[in-house]
Amino acid sequence: MSNKKTDIGLIGLAVMGENLALNMESKNWQVSVYNRTVPGVEEGVVDRFVNGRAKGKNIQGFTDIKDFVASIEAPRKIMMMVRAGSAVDELMEQLFPLLSPGDILIDGGNSNYEDTNRRVELTESKGFFFVGSGVSGGEEGALNGASIMPGGSAAAWPHVKPILQSIAAKASDGTPCCEWVGPAGSGHFVKMIHNGIEYGDMQLIGEAYWVMKKLLSLNNEEMSSIFANWNEGKLRSYLIEITANILKHKDKAGGYLVDKILDAAGQKGTGKWSVINAMELGMPLGLIATAVFERSLSAQKGLRETAAKAYQHGHLQAVYNKPELVKDIYSALYASKLVSYAQGFAVLKKASDTFGWNLNLPSIARMWRGGCIIRSAFLNDIAAAFEAVDKPEHLLLAPYFKEEMKKLLPGWKNLVAQSMREELPVPAFSSALNYFFSMVSDRLPANLVQAQRDYFGAHTFERVDNLRGVFFHENWTGHGGDTKSGTYNV
Repeated sequence: MSNKKTDIGLIGLAVMGENLALNMESKNWQVSVYNRTVPGVEEGVVDRFVNGRAKGKNIQGFTDIKDFVASIEAPRKIMMMVRAGSAVDELMEQLFPLLSPGDILIDGGNSNYEDTNRRVELTESKGFFFVGSGVSGGEEGALNGASIMPGGSAAAWPHVKPILQSIAAKASDGTPCCEWVGPAGSGHFVKMIHNGIEYGDMQLIGEAYWVMKKLLSLNNEEMSSIFANWNEGKLRSYLIEITANILKHKDKAGGYLVDKILDAAGQKGTGKWSVINAMELGMPLGLIATAVFERSLSAQKGLRETAAKAYQHGHLQAVYNKPELVKDIYSALYASKLVSYAQGFAVLKKASDTFGWNLNLPSIARMWRGGCIIRSAFLNDIAAAFEAVDKPEHLLLAPYFKEEMKKLLPGWKNLVAQSMREELPVPAFSSALNYFFSMVSDRLPANLVQAQRDYFGAHTFERVDNLRGVFFHENWTGHGGDTKSGTYNV
C-alpha cells in the first residue's frame, strides 16, 4: 500500500458511496475508503470493493478507522455516505478524536436540514468544519456526474470545491452542477425540496400514463413513443426519458415488465419532510403533498381492492379524438410541472428569508440542470426568470411562464374535467389546477373561514374597509363578551 497521503476519504460503500469513490478516482483524485461494518453481516465490504471494481485504481481500502483517517492529507476531507439519522451522529463521534483542526466532514446523505444545522454548530465548536451536501442522481449520477448541493461551514468550500465540482454533472454549457448553497443546513434543505419536486414529477407522469392507458386505451409502445416525442421538446427531462424506456421494456418472459409491477409505491421520507417544512413556513406545497399522500394511498392495496368492489365504477366508454386528448395530457403535465416547480422555489425563497440563508435561486435552478433526477429543459428558463431586472414575486408571474400558462390552460382544464367525468383519478393534475385558480383569484372564501374562527374562538378578523393589520372582533351571538384571542399565524 502506498505511503502517499490521499486527497479525500469516503465512508460508506453502499451503491452511492462505491460509485462516488470511483467517480473521484476517475477525476485523478486519490481516495481512501472505509465502511462501518456489522460483524457477521457486512464483513468484507472493503476487501470486495478494493479487489473488485476498484482493483488497480488509486483507491486505498481500510478496515480500521484510525488508519483510514491517518491516510488522508491535511486538512482532511472526509465524505460520509451513511444512512441519515443516528448513524451520522455515531460516526461523527468516532471521528472527532481522530481529526485535526481545520479538517472537514461532508455528509452526502439525505439528512434532515435541522440535523445539519446542529452538526455544523457542533463540528465548528470543536475546531473542524462541516458540509451538509445534497447529492442527487442515483447510481448513474454518483458514477458519472451528480447534482451536488453543498452548504454549511463556508470556510470549507475552497477546500472541497475542486473535488465536488469535478465529480458533478456538467450542464450543456459546461458549468458544473455544483455550487455553494449557503450556511447551516441550507444544502440539505435545497435537496429536500428537490426530492419533493421529484415526488410531484413522478406522480404527474404517472397520471399522464394512466389517462393514456385508461381513457385512450393506448398500448405500451404507443405510450412510449409519445413520451419519447415529448422528451424532444419543452418537457425534455430525465424522468420523461426513462418513462419512455420503462414502458417498452420487456422482461425475460417477453411481457412488458411495468404491467407486472404491483401498484404500491414506497417512499423514504424526504417528500414528507418537504411538505412538513413548507407547512412550518406557512407556504402552500399542495401538489407535492398530494403526491406524498397518493403514495401512502397506493400502499393500502388491500383497502383499495375492497373499496373497488364496494363502489363499482367505470368510464363512459366515450370515443375520444386521441391526438387532441394527447395534446390535452401534454398541457396538463407541462402546466402542472410548472406549478410544482413554482411552489418548490417559493418555499426555497421563504426559507431563505426566514433563516437568513441568502439563497441564490438562479444558481439552484442551474445546479438542477444536470445529474439530478428532476433535470429538465425549462430549468434554464427558471434561472433566467429569477435573474430578470424585474424579479417576479412568484415564478408563475414571470412573463415567459405567464404566456406558457395561458396557452396550456384550456387543454389542462379539459383533461381534468374529462378525467373527473370518467371517474379516473388525477389528483396531482387537479391539485395543481386548483392551486392555480386560487392563486389568480383576488377574492377567496377565506372571509367566511375568518368569520367562523371569530365566532367560535374570538380569533378576530381584518376588514376590507380598513387598513391591513388592524384586527376586529364581533360579538356574534349578542351574549358573548368583548374578550378576544390574540392574533397569530402558525
